[in-house]
Amino acid sequence: METNTLPKMDMLATETGCCPRFNPQGWDGRHLHFEDKLFVRATTRAILHVPIDMGSVFTRVQQHIEDAGAQDPEGYLVLSRDLSATEGEHYFAVTTPVPDEEMVTLSGDYITRVFEGPYRHAKDWVHDMDVAARAAGRRAKTVYMFYTTCPKCARHYHENYIVGVAELEPQHPEPRSANP
Repeated sequence: METNTLPKMDMLATETGCCPRFNPQGWDGRHLHFEDKLFVRATTRAILHVPIDMGSVFTRVQQHIEDAGAQDPEGYLVLSRDLSATEGEHYFAVTTPVPDEEMVTLSGDYITRVFEGPYRHAKDWVHDMDVAARAAGRRAKTVYMFYTTCPKCARHYHENYIVGVAELEPQHPEPRSANP
């Protein structure tokens, strides 16, 4: 497993001038390993888990990423999760630091699953990611969703792919016997 590597995406496969058409091939059942992978962290406000400023926050962050030349030309990844009914957290993968944004790194092992359907099923998909982690012999520490297209582009493509990304709790080595 390569470190800090994501499946490649065709960034030119856009008919909308906005989001490229997402190809789920290579994303489902993937194991990812991050070591100090660089991300921009941003938060959004919500009412009962419905974002109210996501468009403006994502536009600002994306513009700063582009201005810094920090967008990976082979793809993108935005990990999102609800912190509460009124706040969401989003991690934008970048290649270099982005001025005027909060920078963080993520390290650990992750597994992915691809889902297709309306956003309202995200709660079920979080449960499915917990089950997938247990099936892999681990526990999910944190579950993120990667919404691959904006709602407008999802309607245009007639596909709404979401990638569940579960951070796995570290594996603990088997205890060794004191007697040889």
